[in-house]
Amino acid sequence: MDYISHGVEETEDMGRRLGAVLRPGAVVAYRGDLGAGKTAFTRGLAGGLGCAARVTSPTFTIVNEYDGPIPLFHFDMYRLGGPEELFDIGWDDYLDRGGVCAVEWSERVAEALPEGTVTVTVARCMESEDWRRITIEGVEL
Repeated sequence: MDYISHGVEETEDMGRRLGAVLRPGAVVAYRGDLGAGKTAFTRGLAGGLGCAARVTSPTFTIVNEYDGPIPLFHFDMYRLGGPEELFDIGWDDYLDRGGVCAVEWSERVAEALPEGTVTVTVARCMESEDWRRITIEGVEL
């Protein structure tokens, strides 16, 4: 399903809507250029899961964890060389912890993503610098 966001608030709202329908163990694979709005979407996703902490990009930490009724594990795979490094940081353990795994730069570890992974693509729109096209595949909102 394709959606157009007209600003950060709408991008976060789309994330909230997705978070509200996800179940423990879900994996969300993000695609999108640097600065496209993936972290803004994740702020909303965290809110939809009931996580109250401030969401930041995990670029330098690889994974940020947020507690809530359904915990959120927010990964950034930009610095990883491939799926084998993902397993080195405990990917299987995160999948078994009953939270939601949100994975930025997921194309770097595509082989490690489980069946049923939800894909979210965030792209800038030509019409306005603030607008985003958000494509969500694998779940109905």
